[in-house]
Amino acid sequence: MGFRRRRAVIAAVSSFAVVLSMAGCSSDNATDASRAVGAFADAMGRQDTQGAAEMTTSPSQASESLGVTFAGMHARDVSVSPSRLVEYSDGSASFTLNTKWNWADHSFETKTAGSARRLSSGWKVQWDPGLLYTGLTADGRLREIRTDAKPAPTVRSASGKPFMQMEPVAQITVDPANTKNLDKTVRALAAAIAPAAPLVTVNVINGKLAASPGQEVTVVTLRDEDLKVLSSDPSRIAGVSVNKTGMLVMSDRRLTTPLADGLTNYWNAIRDATAGWQVQMVVPGTPPQKLAGHQGGAGPDVLTTINQNEQLTLGDAAVEVAQPATIMTLNGQTGAILAMAQNDAAAKAKTEAGIAYPVGTTLDPVFAAIDKAGKGGDDKTATGVLHSLGLGVQFTAPGVSLPASAQPRVAAAAYHPADFTASMMSMAALGVAVERSTAGKDGAAPTLIKGVETKVSAEMGKLDDGVMAAIRAAMTQTAKTGDASDLTKAPGLKALVGTNGPQGPGWFVGTQGGKVIVVYCEGAKSGTAALQVAQKYFNLS
Repeated sequence: MGFRRRRAVIAAVSSFAVVLSMAGCSSDNATDASRAVGAFADAMGRQDTQGAAEMTTSPSQASESLGVTFAGMHARDVSVSPSRLVEYSDGSASFTLNTKWNWADHSFETKTAGSARRLSSGWKVQWDPGLLYTGLTADGRLREIRTDAKPAPTVRSASGKPFMQMEPVAQITVDPANTKNLDKTVRALAAAIAPAAPLVTVNVINGKLAASPGQEVTVVTLRDEDLKVLSSDPSRIAGVSVNKTGMLVMSDRRLTTPLADGLTNYWNAIRDATAGWQVQMVVPGTPPQKLAGHQGGAGPDVLTTINQNEQLTLGDAAVEVAQPATIMTLNGQTGAILAMAQNDAAAKAKTEAGIAYPVGTTLDPVFAAIDKAGKGGDDKTATGVLHSLGLGVQFTAPGVSLPASAQPRVAAAAYHPADFTASMMSMAALGVAVERSTAGKDGAAPTLIKGVETKVSAEMGKLDDGVMAAIRAAMTQTAKTGDASDLTKAPGLKALVGTNGPQGPGWFVGTQGGKVIVVYCEGAKSGTAALQVAQKYFNLS
C-alpha cells in the first residue's frame, strides 16, 4: 500500500466514531451528542420555540425561524424523530430528522439532515433552517393554509339569478398602536373614504375604536369598484391598512336583508365542507411554493326561495317609519320565505326572525277561537292546538339565523295568554296555516333553502277545522271593520293586529293574494307603525 493511500485510510478510520440509531437506543448507551439532538427533537415536538432554540448553536436565529413556522403551521401536534446519528472524533455529528406535522384530517412529513457540534457549553445542534425543510432559508418559513374550491358557490334567488356572490373586497382597518396621532388618523381616514362611504364619519370610526380599546378594528369594507372613486389612498395614512380579501356580498347593491347573515353562515358551511389544505414554503419576494396539499371540487350553489323584486318592495316598506320595523313575506301555500327586510333602527336593535317577542293582544282572536272550540280547558290540549298553528315552537330554518336566546315561552291559551311570546317565524307559520286551511291542508314550517327542510322543536300536528274557521272569520272581521279596516289596496285581506301595551311591540299578521305578511315594530305606538308599514307594502305591491 502506498504512503498516500495509507494516509487516506488512516484519516477515514480516525474520523469515524460511532453510528447510532437513536430511535432504538436506550438511555444507558446514549451519548452526549444523541441526548442533545434528542432534547432538540423533544422540544420541537412540544412546539416549544425557546426550548428548541436553546439547544442550537444560534438561539436567536433559531427562535425566529422556529417561531414563525410553528405559528404558520398551527399544527395540532408535531412528531419529531431523530435517527442515524453519526458521531465523529473531531467533536461533530450528523443525523437525520423525521418531522410529521399533524392536523385533524391530514398530515405533512419531512426528512431533513442536520449536524451537531461539541461546544464548551456542551453538545448543540448546528442551527440551519433546512432542519425544518430542505432548502428553507433564514428569511423563509413554512405555513399551512386553508384552500377553497373555485368557483365559490353563488346564493341564488327563486328565479335562479344571483342574489349573493363572492366578490373581491378591501377591509380598511385602523391600528391605534401604529399611529402617533390617532385623532389625526381618524380624521384623515374619514375624509379619504367619504366618496364611497359617507356615513362612516369621524364619530362612527371613534365609536368602533372605543368599543375595542387599543385593538385594531375594521372601519369599513369596500368593493373594488368603491376603491376607484376614492380621492386618496387610505393605506398612506399612519395606522391604516387596506387588506384585500373575498366576501359574500349582495349581487344587487340596492338590496339589504337580515337574512344575509344566515345565508352567509349556510354558504360558509358549504365552503367548510369542501375546503382543502396546502403546506407552503414562503420566502419574501417570491411566490409561495406548494409543498403538499389537497383540494376537492367546488360546492353547489345555494338555491333560495327569495324573490328579488319582493325584497326591493319590502326594503322600501320597512323605511316607512323611523322606529324599529321588520317585515317578512311568504308563499301562503308552501311556507317559502319570499323576502325579509328591516330599517336601520331594527338592525341596530338586532331584531331577528327567530327571537320570541311578546305578542300582547295580537293573538287574542286565536286564543278566543281555541276556547270557543272547547280546546282551551286543558293545558296539554291547548298547547297541541297552538303547536299545530306554529305557535309556541322553535323553527330552525337553514339560512335563517337563529340566536341562542330564541327560546319561545309556551303558555296554555286558557290560562296565560298575556304571557305568550312568538317569533316572526311562528307568526309566519300561523299565517301559512290560515292560508293552507282554506284548501283543507295542515300547516307548514317556513323554509328558505330549496329542498332543505326546517326543523321544528315540537310536532305541529293536524289543524282543527273548527279552530281554523273561527280564526279566519276573526281575521276577516279585523280587516273589514276592525283595526286593519283602514288599509287599502289589499282585496281579500285577513289580518291580526295588536300590541303589548303603549310601548309595544306591535304586530301585523296578514294573508292576502296568496301571501303571508308579518310586520313587527317596537317602541311607542308600534301597532300603528306596523299598520303603516303594511299599508306601504300594499301600495307598492
